[in-house]
Amino acid sequence: MPTDVLIAGAGPAGAIAALVLARAGLRVRLLDRAHFPRPKLCGDSINPGALAVLRRLGLAGAVGRIAAPMRGMIVTGPGGVQVRGEYPDGVSGLSIGRSDLDAILLQHALEAGASFEPGARVSAPVVNRRGRVTGVTIDSGHGPARELSAPLTIAADGRRSTLAFALGLARHPAGPRRWAVGAYFDRGASDARFGEMHIRAGFYFGVAPLPDGLTNACLVLPSPVRGALADPAALLQRTLRGDDLVGRRFADARLVSRPIVLGPLAIDVRGAGTEGLMLAGDAAGFVDPMTGDGLRFAFRGAELAAAAALEALGGRVCDPAAALRRRRQRAFGRKWRLNRGLRRLVASPSAVAAAAAAARLYPSGIRRLIVAAADITAE
Repeated sequence: MPTDVLIAGAGPAGAIAALVLARAGLRVRLLDRAHFPRPKLCGDSINPGALAVLRRLGLAGAVGRIAAPMRGMIVTGPGGVQVRGEYPDGVSGLSIGRSDLDAILLQHALEAGASFEPGARVSAPVVNRRGRVTGVTIDSGHGPARELSAPLTIAADGRRSTLAFALGLARHPAGPRRWAVGAYFDRGASDARFGEMHIRAGFYFGVAPLPDGLTNACLVLPSPVRGALADPAALLQRTLRGDDLVGRRFADARLVSRPIVLGPLAIDVRGAGTEGLMLAGDAAGFVDPMTGDGLRFAFRGAELAAAAALEALGGRVCDPAAALRRRRQRAFGRKWRLNRGLRRLVASPSAVAAAAAAARLYPSGIRRLIVAAADITAE
């Protein structure tokens, strides 16, 4: 069957792009190397800005039925400083396991008319003599690799995007070189309505309560010394239990999942695609999960990529990748600058100490930062 748009990756960005395009009447084909559900390292938090996108797409009800409301964030620093920041009245986020979220988004894309091929590993872009991407090569593990063609392709295949790296659009920057270790515990959250971000000298970790009583804990640290990640479960438990603020809560918490390790985290991307291909989700660039806005970047970035695809196929734009780049800059530019600033701060122990001292005297500044991180005014 002919395809109008191929989408590599069926996570949140790929599923939402497929949903928008299928609702517009296009023939959409989703591909993913995994069979769903599959484990995925994520903070499991949908901030208010991301929730606004789901609400606009008519998905907030389906997600909200199995999610827990989040009223704000607790941010702590060295020396026992602690600031609780509540979102404004009537504003909330959601907490939901990533596997559950992915299943809901994918199901709605399929109901809208998109097709889905799991277990299809995208191994390379197909590029014609003029340098235009005309499709992808996939390997299902059964028989020879095959090519799929379409007028447009959206690469939503994650931070190690095969397509973005193969086309020279993505690279690992020299710094920061950070790694993440995440897993689920049977307890450990301090408040079922608040997410937590604990910033320490040289590293940080997030804690998020889930509606089923589990707790998501994710540690982000600089490039570890050799052998430090040989036992990620021990590293994560040692960090949590040894912390002055959360140690008591995690002293008896039982690890109930195998830890997932990712790194190096940062991915720099040149532009938003190339002729015949656009980027979405983590394939469009990834820094750190510190501000909890990865899902909003995925949701909104998918909307923008789908809109550019519709305009290109309708003959209204000649260079959809360039149009997407401009729109992503308008949508995300301010948040990218905030993230870069926080990234530099966390990398400096002296800056972390100074910020903790300032937070102790002026907690209102941290509360404003929590609101900014939540993307409340972004949509």
